[in-house]
Amino acid sequence: MDADQLALSATTDSAPPAGLSAELRVLWLARAGKWDQAHDQCQDLPDPAGAWIHAWLHREEGDLGNAAYWYARARKPVPAKGISLEDEWLEIAHALAR
Repeated sequence: MDADQLALSATTDSAPPAGLSAELRVLWLARAGKWDQAHDQCQDLPDPAGAWIHAWLHREEGDLGNAAYWYARARKPVPAKGISLEDEWLEIAHALAR
């Protein structure tokens, strides 16, 4: 499943598609508005992918200090102010769906 299909599924389906990797499942949950479930599950993901998703979740939450910690763990820069949550979600999904 590619990033665009994942995004569409998260906005139209009631559950994640079968066979997703753990990382893509967490991204699906995040996109579907299931923040608590996504956060709980991302804590079990290995670094750096899990840390990147974790950072994005805290950025979405508005906890930028915590997000910065997780970006450092992911070895990723904190996104510039002009980078939307949507754009970053797609960047993560494209990177992990390869």
